Amino acid sequence: MAATLKRTPLYSAHRRAGAKLVDFAGWEMPVQYQGVIDEHLAVRRRAGLFDVSHMGEIEVRGAGALEFCQGLSANDVGRLEIFQAQYNLLLNERGGVVDDVIIYRVKADAYFICVNASNSDKDFAWLSERARSDVEVENQSALYGQLALQGPAAVKILAPLTAARLDEIKSFHFAFADVATIRCMIARTGYTGEDGFELYCHADHAERLWDILLTAGAPDGLVPVGLGARDTLRLEKAFPLYGHELDDSTTPLEAGLAWVTKLAKPAFLGREILLKQKSEGVARKLVGLEMLAPGIARSDYPLKKNGRPVGRVTSGTMSPSLEKTIALAYVESAEAAIDNVIDVEIRRRTVPARIVALPFYRR
Repeated sequence: MAATLKRTPLYSAHRRAGAKLVDFAGWEMPVQYQGVIDEHLAVRRRAGLFDVSHMGEIEVRGAGALEFCQGLSANDVGRLEIFQAQYNLLLNERGGVVDDVIIYRVKADAYFICVNASNSDKDFAWLSERARSDVEVENQSALYGQLALQGPAAVKILAPLTAARLDEIKSFHFAFADVATIRCMIARTGYTGEDGFELYCHADHAERLWDILLTAGAPDGLVPVGLGARDTLRLEKAFPLYGHELDDSTTPLEAGLAWVTKLAKPAFLGREILLKQKSEGVARKLVGLEMLAPGIARSDYPLKKNGRPVGRVTSGTMSPSLEKTIALAYVESAEAAIDNVIDVEIRRRTVPARIVALPFYRR
């Protein structure tokens, strides 16, 4: 493994726990501890703790902060109340996705944006280059540790450690409070499809918070979870992963994210392209696949219909919850109907797959 990989504040904790570490977007991260399937099922049935400190944090402040964020993103930032969060997409002039992000409204004129680890520097440059005199953009990624406590037991585990009224923090809302004397932003957000929290704290306190949570949660089955299970969990819920389902050449309407794209809001980057796509339809669509014979459809495997190329796979796995093989893929719009059967080319072998409704997994 390259010596130049970046490490989160929890690197030592991962080593102590015996994690298998891999290169992920330039970071030396735990992919698993005890095994992907066991960790996946722990999150679905009890609780799991993730180190997501590799994610980036960018602050946007100033009198023009709202207008600035509105002009560069697809969702309507104007709908956000203070202490509310929103899934959003930064867009380019072509309507392509620069990144998918969570925007938190911290004050009337201040927003905190959580961005993907692989895009942190790109996003900061993108925002900085377009910032006006009434907006300040600051990359605060090095200051934060970020832990994700996810699963049906998350509230039970966290409640004794904080005076925050967790029952008053609704989904996609947040509060500032101490967790075991460590100051945190407690956000009811996550990337697993389960109830839970993402905890932002100063990087210097991240390892102590990690240890406290694991100790407190052990009686309820809390375990550390690596990026392997994070990927299978998000795939079951059909949450897009940047670099797989999303990139700078993919528009939200192709990716099934019309619900994020508020075309009626004031002008924003890429809006004209998206209006045209909405009017004329898109050439390709993101769909869910269920394999009808043994085989796992991996990223970039070709898709065919009667021998003719019709698309490609973006992500695929054996679903631990559903015990079947699933995948996300882009296909020609004409082939995107539910129950249509197409072929996945797996190492020169043709395996049939049926297009199914998303998400694959529902609670």
